[in-house]
Amino acid sequence: MVDVAKEVGADAVAHGCTGKGNDQGEKMPLSMQKSKKHNVPVPVTKKSIYSRDRNLWHLSYEGDILEDTANEPQKDMYMISVDPEDAPDQAEYLETGIESGLPVSLNGKTLSPASLLTELNEIGGRHGIGRIDMVENRLVGMKSRGVYETPGGTILFAAARELEFLTLDRETILVKNSLALKYTELVYAGRWFDPLRESMDAFMQKITETTTGSVTLKLYKGSVTVTGRKSPFSLYRKDISSFESSEIYDQADAVGFIRLYGLPMRVRAMLKQDV
Repeated sequence: MVDVAKEVGADAVAHGCTGKGNDQGEKMPLSMQKSKKHNVPVPVTKKSIYSRDRNLWHLSYEGDILEDTANEPQKDMYMISVDPEDAPDQAEYLETGIESGLPVSLNGKTLSPASLLTELNEIGGRHGIGRIDMVENRLVGMKSRGVYETPGGTILFAAARELEFLTLDRETILVKNSLALKYTELVYAGRWFDPLRESMDAFMQKITETTTGSVTLKLYKGSVTVTGRKSPFSLYRKDISSFESSEIYDQADAVGFIRLYGLPMRVRAMLKQDV
């Protein structure tokens, strides 16, 4: 790793600790001493010795008191979001624009993916959005307890999912959700360059071609609530879904459907009666 750094002219090397993933606490005191000696700023102290990993999408916490799953995270641990109890008493509304499944704007202003997520992290964090405390299964077999802050990601996920409910049919949504679990497993296991991941990307890109529109969300004390959604490719039809009379949908048609749909259960019941 250092040899490559020298070849490309890098002036620093980042290390993610060992393969175990949550033993950074054992090496932290020594690392802090070396960092102080070389004037390298570090975001931890002996009183706050969590293992933190941060990127544009989230900030994670492990170690210290979190290693006991019975302990509640301390209020001063969090760095991105305020405690929902301390969030504003007034709700905030925002509108996210999406094109072909990808978020592209906020409140009518077009933004790059990085700028959009950065702004949503700030807004969501202000309302205590996106905190999660979970016990996960590591690839190597052990269980690990981690706490995450994902304000912007939580908002975008809610918006994208809600718009898909409007633009995708039932079977497509079911298949997409099943593939999403496998996709997550591949990425979590570091298999980003697996051909299967690339194939699933192609599938996702194809089915979300019509996932275009906007979603209005309400942020309030840790919660994200969808209050409105619209799309030029919406599969929702008021003239069909209305409880009032409709020329397209005849409610009397349901009688035949119920008889056919329930036929397997009727046959099984007849079998039991014969026995």
